[in-house]
Amino acid sequence: MSTSGGNKAILAALGANLGIALTKFIAFFFSGSSSMLAEGVHSLADSGNQLLLLLGGRQAKKKADKEHPFGYGRERYVYAFVVSIILFSVGGVFSIYEGIEKLAAPHPIENAWLPILVLVIAMVLEGFSLRTAVRESNHSRGKQSWVQFVRRAKAPELPVVLLEDTAALLGLAFAFIGVVLSVITGNGTWDGIGTLFIGALLVAVAVVLGMETKSLLVGEGASDADTAAIIGAIEATPNVDRLIHMKSLYLGPDELLVAAKIALPPESELRDVAATIDQVEENIRSAVPIARVIYIEPDVYVAPVEIETSTEAIIIKSTD
Repeated sequence: MSTSGGNKAILAALGANLGIALTKFIAFFFSGSSSMLAEGVHSLADSGNQLLLLLGGRQAKKKADKEHPFGYGRERYVYAFVVSIILFSVGGVFSIYEGIEKLAAPHPIENAWLPILVLVIAMVLEGFSLRTAVRESNHSRGKQSWVQFVRRAKAPELPVVLLEDTAALLGLAFAFIGVVLSVITGNGTWDGIGTLFIGALLVAVAVVLGMETKSLLVGEGASDADTAAIIGAIEATPNVDRLIHMKSLYLGPDELLVAAKIALPPESELRDVAATIDQVEENIRSAVPIARVIYIEPDVYVAPVEIETSTEAIIIKSTD
């Protein structure tokens, strides 16, 4: 995923959420609907989410220094984790609290037409934001399902915005149903129930995003496809007898570290070893362009031995 594509989706979501949050708070002030208050806090939290994602992208562009020799690419993961845990959870817990308060002391909704109108407008704006996120995600999603894309994406911005917007649309639906049922029945309890559903939804999304971003923070290796491409590039290099082992690690969404031990012919001279390593690095970068940090260790392959024991003797056999 390109950073520009992620930023486009973030800015679309930020603009929509700021406008939506303002109209929801106005509707709450005139109607007293707890669902509108919960949705207003939700949209305000989402706006904070987008600002943090933009800040994370900016911080990740800082050049490597003595303290961080591999750069600051993981800043994007840190800010995505903050978004998923703190802001989503704050919005979810507040909504649950407000829903419980409304259930304890239900009251009818005043000026019901206003929150209903605001909710319809908000659905349109959130739909526009989600459409932008979907369109930008399709550039890098390929043939993956949406669940696979959210789980496997190394750039956190688009999965966060996708889940945000999806949760926002579902939350608006819950609020709309709660408000309409409260108006029809004259019982404010339905408004409180809708608020509880909004809170539970936000907490669930927080848990999903928290688990996915935690995995990225801990450190993930290259995808199966990229791993196969790297192995193929190494083994296709002349003078490489075999790949002994390889490890990879994402230093950031757009930067992959690759470390490999390769076997070279025992009679290789130093200049030949250096030339082969340079060729291996070039082949890896051609196959997987984001593999920007590469460490290659030359070695001579020695076949492992297998020891068989019996009651009469110990026999050592070569596996070759």
